[in-house]
Amino acid sequence: MTSKAVLITGACGEIGQALVQNLAAKGGYRIVTTDLMPLPESLRGLSAEHLQGDLVYRIKQFYDYNFDVIFHLAASLSSKAEIASEEAHRINVEGTMQLLMLAAYKSEKRDKPVKFFFPSSIAAYGFPTLQDKQAAGRVKEDEWNHPHTMYGANKLYCEKLGEYYGNYYGQRHLDPNPPTMLDFRSIRFPGLISAFTLPSGGTSDYGPEMLHAAAQGKAYACFVRSDTRISFMAMPDAIKAILSLVDVPREMLTREVYNINAFSLTADQFRKRAQDAFLGTQISFEPSARRQGIVDSWPEDLDDSRARADWGWQPDFDEDRFFDEYFLPAMRKRYAQRPSLRSYE
Repeated sequence: MTSKAVLITGACGEIGQALVQNLAAKGGYRIVTTDLMPLPESLRGLSAEHLQGDLVYRIKQFYDYNFDVIFHLAASLSSKAEIASEEAHRINVEGTMQLLMLAAYKSEKRDKPVKFFFPSSIAAYGFPTLQDKQAAGRVKEDEWNHPHTMYGANKLYCEKLGEYYGNYYGQRHLDPNPPTMLDFRSIRFPGLISAFTLPSGGTSDYGPEMLHAAAQGKAYACFVRSDTRISFMAMPDAIKAILSLVDVPREMLTREVYNINAFSLTADQFRKRAQDAFLGTQISFEPSARRQGIVDSWPEDLDDSRARADWGWQPDFDEDRFFDEYFLPAMRKRYAQRPSLRSYE
């Protein structure tokens, strides 16, 4: 059987590492990875080739490859993007646009659509006030698309670029015999939590940061208010969603960009889970005005009914399963030397 050639950018990130492992386990893929960093030792036997360096300067090199699927995960995340906005735009927008142009060119040349997966974010939304956020409830894809951050603006614009290159590039859809266009697909993720990689400083990372600190017996000052609520998801569900969306036949899809959701929690609910699992947990709330403002602009909950209807999306991990079967067992194993860790076994 011929292997599918895939490119994974940002392969050393939380999503990237999990995706490489899952594709390798499935088999049938020749995986090419790229990142600013070298691949972790655990992934080096899974990638056929790793190209280290700045993605924007490497894209021309990828014209020598014939990728069937591109998973474009590389990005400058929300907190960092607010500090270095020009650099974030270069990475998030210019890098995405150049890869889309590559995929468009290869789709036409091979007369076969290159599938292009782009991870978007709840940061693409933006509420003017906290009251508007609380009144909105579950938010659909086309509501409140007014991001407050460079990261969110980049994500929303790149969604539109993907729709353009997939449907309207060069207005080729108007030709009597239009060339083959790329196949763009995107998911707006809630806050993602991995049990096996450390939080990377994202604006939604206060939950996992809190639990990692508690597991080590360290005090933690949470940078948002205790009543702050957004949606979250276990990393295995995120990978499941990516692979499901990429595999579904195009004719089943009614749009390019989909919400998905699993469970919604307040920061105080994270604190209570940490206190219940780890003796002596010390968590305080010391909101950062800048980071609090960012999280307050994001939805409390996402409406993922279109994903459920179009491609059968359904998470495996609700709140209880996330903590009891996925995250806390991993914390027990990682920090097993702590005698004060409560056992659920």
